[in-house]
Amino acid sequence: MFGVGRRQAGPRGSGGSGGMKMRLLMALAIAAFALISYYGNPGDENLVTGKMERVAMAEEEDEMRLGLQAAPQMVQQHGGPSRDARARARVEAVGRELLAGLDKNLVIAERTNPYKFNFTLLADPQTVNAFALPGGQVFITEALYQRLDRKGGNAELAGVLGHEIGHVLERHGNKRMAKQKLFSGLATAGGMAGGDVQSQQTAAMIANMVSMRYGREDELESDSWGVELLVLAGYDPRAMVGVMKVLDEAGGGGGPPEMLSTHPKPANRIEYIQQVIKARFPDGLPPGLRL
Repeated sequence: MFGVGRRQAGPRGSGGSGGMKMRLLMALAIAAFALISYYGNPGDENLVTGKMERVAMAEEEDEMRLGLQAAPQMVQQHGGPSRDARARARVEAVGRELLAGLDKNLVIAERTNPYKFNFTLLADPQTVNAFALPGGQVFITEALYQRLDRKGGNAELAGVLGHEIGHVLERHGNKRMAKQKLFSGLATAGGMAGGDVQSQQTAAMIANMVSMRYGREDELESDSWGVELLVLAGYDPRAMVGVMKVLDEAGGGGGPPEMLSTHPKPANRIEYIQQVIKARFPDGLPPGLRL
């Protein structure tokens, strides 16, 4: 009887084992495809920095096209363009100053800026934010704009715009899209291997947390660009510290834990900015910079 029981259980057990093996094989195939698609890509040269980067879109024209397509929705979400024509013109003028300094530097370095930038002041009076889309669409809300440069200069505004220009030049949105494809593929593979909804949700959560870490690194890299662009345009990069203080005040000094935030805490960014300034200008800042 015991022997008969084993023979009867055998097909059911092997069927379950076969299903598990099939799920594992499919999961491995999906994971392998995601990894090979990302790490097997030799990368594309960044025309501004000269670095080889893994991106979702190799052509800068595709980045600009995507940014232009997404821009109207972003504008609508934030109440449309600002009604203050003078403020809109100021944002555009400061942005162009930064690009002029960059272009002069790139000519010396025999490199080029392939992007066509637009700078838009949004009417949103509540959301303290600035952001950039791939290809050169840069936005700042009135809620942030009104908090900047209370002493009458343009340096803090230049710091915000310089930071956002840095996101575009480093192709952060493009690189994040490539990474998100990788994380999405690995999350799908993890969920399939687990075989249930909870496993899929857990895998997706882990993938999202990993991708958020890259976002924080992008922010610091763009802070470094902010310092560089400010000096190239004749502004004092220490204005970036003032921007961080504005953001800290806007957040009430609190907010979510840094681990679960896409932006480093302003206090940590202040320390980083000061380190960048010291490393970039060990003998002191050039004279005559504007605040």
